[in-house]
Amino acid sequence: MSEPLYKIMPASLWARAEGEGRMPWAEVDVRDGFVHLSAASQVRETARRHFSGQRELLLLEVDPSALSPGSLRWEPSRGGALFPHVYGDVPLEAVVRVCALVEADDGLVFPDGIP
Repeated sequence: MSEPLYKIMPASLWARAEGEGRMPWAEVDVRDGFVHLSAASQVRETARRHFSGQRELLLLEVDPSALSPGSLRWEPSRGGALFPHVYGDVPLEAVVRVCALVEADDGLVFPDGIP
């Protein structure tokens, strides 16, 4: 597996995954036409900016080598940094780990191994 990518989503949205046979799309994904992901070095800032104060969140770890060929693109986003975007569905087999994100006084607590 190459470097994993990450998606933060509410547990209620992930609950639809098995029935859909893929990672469900968040509202922002539907609006923009692709699935927003983050690299390990980006996911904490993504959490702070877009998920602060939300409860019952999950961190999904995605194996980029399990995505359809050509569907992953690194494109400019926040501050010109390149972010991973998937044009198409993320199959369930690409999601290799799902962890709960717990809220602490200073933000979300990430599992070990996320820089």
